[in-house]
Amino acid sequence: MNLDLSKIPSHVAIIMDGNGRWAKAQGKNRLFGHKTGVKAVQKIVEESARLGIENLTLYAFSTENWKRPEKEVTILMTLLVSSLKKELKQMTENNILFNTIGDLSKLPGPVQKELKYTIEQTQNNSGMKLTLALNYGGKEELTQAFKEIAHKVKNNIISPENVDETIINKHLYTQNLPDVDLLIRTSGEERISNFLLWKIAYAELYFTEILWPEFNESHLHLAIHDYQKRERRFGKTSEQLNA
Repeated sequence: MNLDLSKIPSHVAIIMDGNGRWAKAQGKNRLFGHKTGVKAVQKIVEESARLGIENLTLYAFSTENWKRPEKEVTILMTLLVSSLKKELKQMTENNILFNTIGDLSKLPGPVQKELKYTIEQTQNNSGMKLTLALNYGGKEELTQAFKEIAHKVKNNIISPENVDETIINKHLYTQNLPDVDLLIRTSGEERISNFLLWKIAYAELYFTEILWPEFNESHLHLAIHDYQKRERRFGKTSEQLNA
């Protein structure tokens, strides 16, 4: 499939869903699914960088995921640390800038330490920005932003009349990310699941039946090809765009 490299989405966000279901279908446990899912991440990160995608944001662990069995959460955190250590060299070689969004203060100490180290080691890279959403929830992000803004209004730091989209954006975890162009969700579920609520206002949504461990470069190409066929009007008419 030939993609138009002049129309590659600047910001692609992915809800990586289906690790558990894929493992069950293989007669394996959920851990096997998560480990295989990491391999899919590696493929998609490398291919995204190769295609010239400027921002890739992955939904790695939501604020709701703490409701999962404690053993599974522990495994996920351990897997995250080991993956970061393993992939740091590859990120450096591919000039990838590593970033995180979410309330990291609630993550285990070793995870926070490894995240900080990886961010520091890649901070001078100038290629694709890879962002992991960890302990992230769209509603929680907006709630915290509004609390901060309300506090500043109360203390006369910000005038109520000056609160606009720019001010709100400056108080979000995602303040340094552009709006999402293409949101992909795997596994057949067609929900946003509290992901990047502010940034996906005009995103093109792409849902696929493919479970995340099986999602590969060709599936990414299909999603981008579908994106390139769409007309992004941003409130305008087709006639206005053509003019």
